[in-house]
Amino acid sequence: MNFSKELQQFHERLEEQNLGPLWASIHDLNTIEPKAKPIPYLWKRELIERNLEEAEHLLEVGNGLDRRALFLINPGMKDLKPVGWGGATQTLYAAVQAVRPGEVAPAHRHTTTAVRFVMKGQGAYGRVNGEKFAFEPGDYLITPTWTWHDHTNLGNETVYWMDCLDSPFTMYLNVCFTEFYPEKQQKLLVPDDYSTKRYQGGMIRPISDREPSIAPLGRYKWDFTKKGIEGLSQFAPDPYDGFAMEYINPSNGKDANDRIGARMQMLPPKFSGKAHRHVHSNVYHVYKGSGYTIMNGVRFDWSEGDFFALPAWTWHEHVNVSAADEAWLFSTNDLPIMEAFGFERVEAYEENGGYQPIKEIFQPLI
Repeated sequence: MNFSKELQQFHERLEEQNLGPLWASIHDLNTIEPKAKPIPYLWKRELIERNLEEAEHLLEVGNGLDRRALFLINPGMKDLKPVGWGGATQTLYAAVQAVRPGEVAPAHRHTTTAVRFVMKGQGAYGRVNGEKFAFEPGDYLITPTWTWHDHTNLGNETVYWMDCLDSPFTMYLNVCFTEFYPEKQQKLLVPDDYSTKRYQGGMIRPISDREPSIAPLGRYKWDFTKKGIEGLSQFAPDPYDGFAMEYINPSNGKDANDRIGARMQMLPPKFSGKAHRHVHSNVYHVYKGSGYTIMNGVRFDWSEGDFFALPAWTWHEHVNVSAADEAWLFSTNDLPIMEAFGFERVEAYEENGGYQPIKEIFQPLI
């Protein structure tokens, strides 16, 4: 809209007085559809690992240093430092954490909720609210809001895992509280892997968990996840996501973690998914395999160890390029938040048989 010189000058005077003209900005506030500030983006494994290795030589965890983790900064949100700046999407922070043999990441708790996916390495353990869990590749572990948690590595090799927190969300709302435990590690209250052992039966639960609780199961073992998807793969794949399952809280049927959803999906050889979009955003980690994802017409090629961000309301489709090997994608999402507020919508791509034309190919930093 074109404004007269006098009206533009009036707008400038309003800004100096910390006031704003709705008539000049209403279409930016009430958009026809969501306009995500984060952008589709991909981080290569080689880049992350090279910098983490350098960090391993430069600093030691435990002596005044809580965590050795590199977080993913979405280029679309760099101007939001520090609020939102550390987010892979507008609500999700994602990082790769490395713990060397003998190190202890001290215990603390915060209102921000957190999840972890173990990428590689043996010998690490975590404690959550008095329970000790083994960390094995492929495991998914939760740290719901205000639960004590610490990590250690009792093995002989560095262990790497993905962290995902809703810190951009809690920081934006100014609701982040943190408390540090008086000792490096919290006291153990139950036997090791207590909740994991109680839920070995799969989709049956102890009668004591009939009443909903925030974390009746803290560790979701890779063997169980893989077995579940293998069972699902006996049938036709979902046209958009292949064979996908989400981690749930067995006491209430909702997402395993309180404000962050998580899924594991397997794309069979030569799978070419159709495109759709939804309001919730995702952060993907390529656990195994190689392929590409088209986001808003841009092709993002990925391979094992890579990460990529899928912002809200972004057209996307996944492709497994291998004719022989499966591709496994772990992802986190903010769907629990979107559903809680009634914001979630999903739309299928109707043109070209459901497949996006590729306009360009993303060139990642190496």
